[in-house]
Amino acid sequence: MKKIVSIVSYSILPYSSGGQKSIAQFNEFLGTQCDLTVISTSGNDASLVKNYHLLPLMKNNLLKFFDLSLFFKLIKLIQSKKINYLMLEHPYMGWLGWLVKLRCKIPLIIHTHNVEYLRFKSVGKKWWPLLMWYEKCVLTVADYVFCISEEDKQFMITRFSLPAGKCHVITFGLPLPAVPADKAICANTVRKMHNIDSDSSIILFNGLLSYAPNANAVRDIAQNINPLLLKSNLKYKIIICGKGLPEDLNGLKDYTNQNIIYAGLVPDIELYFKASDIFINPILSGGGIKTKLVEALGFNTTVISAETGAIGCDKQASGNKLIVVKDNDWETFAAEVIDKLKAPIQTPDTFYAKYYWGNITKKALDAIS
Repeated sequence: MKKIVSIVSYSILPYSSGGQKSIAQFNEFLGTQCDLTVISTSGNDASLVKNYHLLPLMKNNLLKFFDLSLFFKLIKLIQSKKINYLMLEHPYMGWLGWLVKLRCKIPLIIHTHNVEYLRFKSVGKKWWPLLMWYEKCVLTVADYVFCISEEDKQFMITRFSLPAGKCHVITFGLPLPAVPADKAICANTVRKMHNIDSDSSIILFNGLLSYAPNANAVRDIAQNINPLLLKSNLKYKIIICGKGLPEDLNGLKDYTNQNIIYAGLVPDIELYFKASDIFINPILSGGGIKTKLVEALGFNTTVISAETGAIGCDKQASGNKLIVVKDNDWETFAAEVIDKLKAPIQTPDTFYAKYYWGNITKKALDAIS
């Protein structure tokens, strides 16, 4: 059995974002197929760990990125447990991974979740060229690079000059192997919670709303998409979930009489995914696969997305359940929402074959020799 030690430089348990959830569930399923030890911060709730060992050896502040003592702790762990592979979630601890690789002579895996420098460039960070240089250096010295999407893989091959043979698409996944059976039950529950009529459709958007691309998406929903939906005879409610809504949006109180409900951070977002008829994703910036698209499709909810927001999601595997509209074409976006509410379809089996976590983690282990 392969023995892997993974470094996660921030708390993921309990998870409150798509990125945290991705790592937590990846580890949970990977741990059923190999001997997995995860080194992370003390901010994790150890009672939520499943199928792997968690060691809280990292500091809970920025000093963790420069903590040379981790080098010696890792060497001791690798030698005592006879670890075969070192994996880093994100390239930020790449300097440490490189040093440990040289000292212990074990393969280094970098599990990427987007092209990091592009994400920071898209939100206006001026230091992105420095990150680009560092990211390229780290991925170059890695033995294996797990890419979140085919688009990211091709970008890294062409722009970072990485050998194609060491790049593998290991996407975000779902714990569901098939269409859920309780969608109607969940819809009734959410309708009761928010006083939504039984004949009204439920449209959902969720995300960390302090993240600029998500906050801008909420603005586009309220100011560009919803006014077009209001002109139709459609009976619907748009539910927006997530914490960190910017103050200028005033809790979306100005839109409560326009079919928009702000639910805030909900305890069970899966309930809302299952309850919804359509998930809308008017994301126009940011990097990596949008985990909420995969979740929505997995819970048998049709997705209408802007082109940028759909980058990384396999459109062929998703079939007609994923509708992609050109960025800023809000009239077509709204028309697709109306059309798909009239003719619902089911998420195809091909989607689950690709995005079930059990299949994804098996693929990851098969990729490393």
